[in-house]
Amino acid sequence: MSDVFIVGAGIHPFGRTPGRSGLQQGAFAVRAALADAGLSWPDVQFAYGGSDAAGKADTMVSDLGLTGLQFINVSNGCATGGSAMFGAYTTIKSGEFDLGIAVGFDKHPRGAFDPKPAEWGLPEWYGETGLMLTTQFFAMKIQRYMAAYGITPPTLAAVAEKAFANGALTEHAWRREPVDADMILQSTMVSDPLTKFMFCSPGEGAVALIFASGKRARELGLPMVRLRAAAVRSRPPGSFEVFSPALEIDRGPSPTEIASRAAYEMAGVSPADISVAQLQDTESGAEIMHMAENGFCADGEQERWLAEGRTRIGGALPVNTDGGCLACGEPVGASGLRQVYENYRQLTGQAGARQVPGSPRLGYSHVYGAPGVSGVAIVERA
Repeated sequence: MSDVFIVGAGIHPFGRTPGRSGLQQGAFAVRAALADAGLSWPDVQFAYGGSDAAGKADTMVSDLGLTGLQFINVSNGCATGGSAMFGAYTTIKSGEFDLGIAVGFDKHPRGAFDPKPAEWGLPEWYGETGLMLTTQFFAMKIQRYMAAYGITPPTLAAVAEKAFANGALTEHAWRREPVDADMILQSTMVSDPLTKFMFCSPGEGAVALIFASGKRARELGLPMVRLRAAAVRSRPPGSFEVFSPALEIDRGPSPTEIASRAAYEMAGVSPADISVAQLQDTESGAEIMHMAENGFCADGEQERWLAEGRTRIGGALPVNTDGGCLACGEPVGASGLRQVYENYRQLTGQAGARQVPGSPRLGYSHVYGAPGVSGVAIVERA
């Protein structure tokens, strides 16, 4: 089986782009990735791509060129981008092809996501209680976690403050202005304890990554990172996830925990080896819980970590160095690939003002989505 390398990356700025469709943003990202790698569209042997609300990814061949390549559409909630990458990873690892692309994009309407209970296998009463509105679910989940492990509202604010500070340094971010912790805490309460500035917003954007076998990557002679592991897992028994209608008495691990363990085992590394991490931060509480679920700290240690600045760009484990979902927004199909794009830039020393010091070696990315799907990828500077 072949090693898998990322040899090029392209991004369409996140936020709102009224004059460009989601598919056009996806094609923009593909062209940017090809230019980054000095390749052309006919060089690409296969593609995996998807969106949640902006159309079928394979239709972008009408714009990019009718080359007859294998193009697989992917739809897996917030894990769509991570799942597209997993497809590209396994395709090259199998030896079937030696150069391919993963692309994710989206263009969501303004306002909160509006999922329908029947589409997620749930009864209508679940929606009537308001729990299909994910702000309610996330607030309930972090309330429970805060009570169990002593997490305080100022720590929730510290996550968001860090995100906006990092976003101010990031050219593709939507939110480019710092917001201080006091303003975050005093902003409109959306779902207690989460205020307006503690949530990300549905948005627009696109990312494309080019993958190559070891042999092809060496022939290209480009800056590259090795994809050491890619794991996607769904929820196991006893987990409590988005759109879970009840909390089981016998608790089990989360999909993030089992995806994380699988990725560490596949890569042959531990959490202590990671140089920079991108974690799903749909809201401030998510980043806090995911720090523990991905093995970086024990439950409750996040209070100290945030107070000491350990997750800032110059800290022991920089987290969400481009501002994460809080600063970039969440175009569902693109978010998982944005995280890997950021790690690629960090590991190749191309992150500009937000560059992590000390030549980071291992990057970790984690995406999570309804109804409990998690994707983890570990990349290494080659």
